[in-house]
Amino acid sequence: MDITTFFIQCLNAVQYGLLLFLVASGLTLIFGIMGVINLAHGSFYMIGAYMAFALTPIVNSVFGGGFFAVLLVGVVLSVLLGYVLEWAFYSYLYNREHLQQVLMTYGLILVFEELRSLLVGDDVHGVQVPDILAGTLQLGDMMTYPVYRLFVSAVCLALAVGMYLVFTQTRLGMMIRAGASNREMVQSLGIDIQFLYRVVFAAGVAIAALAGMVAAPVSSVYPGMGNQVLIICFVVVVIGGIGSIKGAFVAALMIGVVDTFGKVFLPQASGVLVYLLMAGILLWKPDGLFKAG
Repeated sequence: MDITTFFIQCLNAVQYGLLLFLVASGLTLIFGIMGVINLAHGSFYMIGAYMAFALTPIVNSVFGGGFFAVLLVGVVLSVLLGYVLEWAFYSYLYNREHLQQVLMTYGLILVFEELRSLLVGDDVHGVQVPDILAGTLQLGDMMTYPVYRLFVSAVCLALAVGMYLVFTQTRLGMMIRAGASNREMVQSLGIDIQFLYRVVFAAGVAIAALAGMVAAPVSSVYPGMGNQVLIICFVVVVIGGIGSIKGAFVAALMIGVVDTFGKVFLPQASGVLVYLLMAGILLWKPDGLFKAG
């Protein structure tokens, strides 16, 4: 492998890892802070991808804003969806057993998949890369790299920095961290923990949907895509530490590197390497790399 190919694989690993972080960060927020095992989280990623496909002609005809307007409209709709879902379903799960959480969120997966089939069918769809990001960068004499993939990495990195600042530098972040540690004490201080959880859940849904929207032009849009990403996101959460945004970031990048280079050097065993990584880290640190926060 020459240096140019190695550099391209490094870019691919970082882009994949950052995209995984974007999805897994919402999952670790909901799982670590609210205590809900949300099997339907991958469905929010799928909903985002299908929104990118379905909203593009509508937004272009109404607003004429192109792909970036689609992202904005999709995020707003995702926040509203998350807020309603938390009010209608998830708010009843906080004090329930994990089995009941699993059963209900699995039921939501079936509902979302059926609605997806009814509304847009079971075909594979493509989402066009916006013209401004459709170019490539020349790397070496014969290789190029898509500008859009760099855009995906930049979006994920910007959101990672934004989440870090919100959690560490704002009053909202302080309340969220306190609510994760001792929700009864937070309630006794006069903070509406129910509304706080609703905000956290809506943010988690919006982040996962945004990941689906930005990934759609790269991966295409197809049935079952949410279930595939859910499994690997749980691996990210377990490796990084439940409830830890920093842990999700580090774990996602590790998985991106292992998966990308595993497919290059050990293609027949690449599907196992990520799980071997998880097993090794859990043997070393059973609670994950980082504590919640």
